[in-house]
Amino acid sequence: MDGDNTYGGRIVINPSGGLLSKGHPLGATGLAQCYELTHQLRGSADQRQVEGARLAIAHNLGLGGACVVTLYGKAT
Repeated sequence: MDGDNTYGGRIVINPSGGLLSKGHPLGATGLAQCYELTHQLRGSADQRQVEGARLAIAHNLGLGGACVVTLYGKAT
C-alpha cells in the first residue's frame, strides 16, 4: 500500500505484468520469467525497465508439484 513494490519503490514485483498477463502459457512460463529478468539485469527492458536492477528472482510452480526458484545477478 505504500508503493514499495512498484516502479520507484524499494522492491519492484512483476514489471512485465507477470505470467497471467501473458495468458500463462503452459511450459513457457519459466522461459518468460528468464527472458524478462535477463532483460531487466541487462538494462534492455525498455519501458518496463527497473532502474538499478542488480538481483532478480523467479519462482515457478508446475503440474505435479514441481517447483523451481532461480536467483539471477547482474554480471559485473
